[in-house]
Amino acid sequence: MLGGAPVFEAICQRFYDLMEQDPAYAELRAMHAEDLSPMRESLPQFLAGWAGGPRDWFEAHPDRCMMSIHKPFRITAKTADQWAGAMQRAIAEIDPQPAHIAKAMGEVLADLCTAMAARPPQNPVTS
Repeated sequence: MLGGAPVFEAICQRFYDLMEQDPAYAELRAMHAEDLSPMRESLPQFLAGWAGGPRDWFEAHPDRCMMSIHKPFRITAKTADQWAGAMQRAIAEIDPQPAHIAKAMGEVLADLCTAMAARPPQNPVTS
């Protein structure tokens, strides 16, 4: 619906460009390897499969999911917000159509990212 692999490629390239060039995403950039090439190649494939397109990424990584891949990293609320902001900005700048589907995708991805953020342990309710 959004334009297939070329659109996901464009979104992800813009996302990583933002992460590399905009100081607003500095903490997020610092969490990543110096060479973003592997991620620039992998994320568009993941998103295409996640959005209902070819499942190549999932077939190549049968026992992996985004949560398990990111588990070793300490993702804070700030870095989660930076990721979500950069992704939503990239989607808006690429402007795939229909716009309401693109916006919804950005919102769902932001929710997924927020779920990965490390949260302090909650105090149990005592009576």
